Order: sequence, then C-alpha cells, then structure tokens
Amino acid sequence: MVQLKTPEQIAKMREAGLVVAAIHAATREAAVPGATTRDLDMVARKVIAEAGAKSNFLGYGGFPATICTSVNEVVVHGIPDDKTVLKDGDVISIDAGAIVDGWHGDAAYTAFVGTGHAPELLELSRVTEESMWAGIAAMKLGNRLVDISKAIEGYIRRQPRPATGKYGIIEDYGGHGIGSEMHMDPHLLNYVSRKRGKGIKLVPGVCLAIEPMVSLGTPQTEVLADDWTVITTDGTWSSHWEHSIALTEAGPIVLTSPDCGKAKLAEYGVTTAPDPLG
Repeated sequence: MVQLKTPEQIAKMREAGLVVAAIHAATREAAVPGATTRDLDMVARKVIAEAGAKSNFLGYGGFPATICTSVNEVVVHGIPDDKTVLKDGDVISIDAGAIVDGWHGDAAYTAFVGTGHAPELLELSRVTEESMWAGIAAMKLGNRLVDISKAIEGYIRRQPRPATGKYGIIEDYGGHGIGSEMHMDPHLLNYVSRKRGKGIKLVPGVCLAIEPMVSLGTPQTEVLADDWTVITTDGTWSSHWEHSIALTEAGPIVLTSPDCGKAKLAEYGVTTAPDPLG
C-alpha cells in the first residue's frame, strides 16, 4: 500500500526537509581536506539537535551514524569514522535525514573535496544531479511511476559518454516512498524495467525520495564486510543525488530544497506548489 499524505502531514515533512537542507549546507562547508567523515557526522548531529529534530539514520537497522558518507568508489551507505580522512581530489556523497513529529525527510548530494578534480568526475556529478531533476519534473499528476524512471534513465543515456566508456546506472538501489517511515512503498528504479510494469499512478499525496546513483563504469555493486558500505564492483567512482518530493493538487513540492525546487523545476517548465510553511 502507498501512503497518501494530507496537506498537514506534507507540512510536517517540509519541516523535516528543511532540517535535511540545513545538514547539507553545514556538511558541505565542513567537507574539506583533513576532515574525517566522523567530523561530518558530528556536524550533522549538531544541526539535528539544534533544530529539535531526530535522526532517522542513527540506529536504522543498526546503522551507527547520523549520515552516510560515501567516498569515491563507495556508492552509498558509507559509515562515518575517524580513519577516513578526506583528501584533496576526493569525491564524497553525503546522505542525510531527519524526523519532525514522526514525519521524515531524506536527501543526498555529491561534493568535491578541495580542487583538481578530473573533468569526467565533475560531469558525472552534473549528469547524476540533472537526471534527478528530470525525474522530479516527471512527477506530475496523472503520470505513472515508470515515467520518473524513464526520465532519469533517458537523461543519462542522452549525455555524451565519459572517457571511461559509459555511465553505470546502479541497479541494486533506487528511490522509495517516504512519510511516516523513511523507506516505504513504492520502490523507484532509476531505469525502466519491463518486469516492473508502469507502477502506481501519481496522485495528490504521493511522496517519493528520488535518488539516482551513477558510476563511471559498472552498474553492479557489492556490500563490504560491515554489511553497510556499498562499492562498485569495478572500483569506478560514483555520484549520488536525492530529494524528497510531495505531489499536491497544485504540483510538486521539493521538500528538502530550500526554495521547494522552484528555480530548477522552472528550467523544465514545471511550476511548484506553494511552500506549505508559507
């Protein structure tokens, strides 16, 4: 069953989303050469505490931290620690979440540590982020879940191939419903699968976390011995972008974007619904 949210519940999710946006801003500033991934986790904990919110990552299935810090070939679910020291030239994807009065927000971004990054890494992040926005723009009343998957995959496939030969759209992980829990139905693929069919119809109250993950090589991953850290099987570096979105009668609201996604979605000819918090 897909949980449909009321306007009041969406407003609470917007509050949680703004906490996530604040975590992103603070950790982006802190992701500098010499910082450990544990340092970034402590920054996130402080933001959550000051907002009077709760972490939806800490303790989730036994996860030991407040955010996921995925460096270079790590695709997702990297565990912050004192041993991982960020270096000039690293790429890090930070996934963060928060709960306000029982309602969840969840979003991720990719950041570049220091300088000197190869052009194909800069382009990888751009392609991944823009594919996310293409997917968000397809979250329209009357569309189906597969239309989001089609928009994400279509954007990536239309881009010039990187020097490594191809972009790998990660197959084992994707987007999801979100609301009174962090991970809910439906599961959202970042590519089209005939086996999955068209998926649910997009109606008011549907809330999704849209999150493409793309590598510079394989779409295949493996999980390390800690049972969390996911890496590409060929060691190629990856990018991860995510926002939580609510669909309303007046259009989409990007709950984890400071401006509700207004500026980016305007590029796609999409008008966002008013911010429920005014």
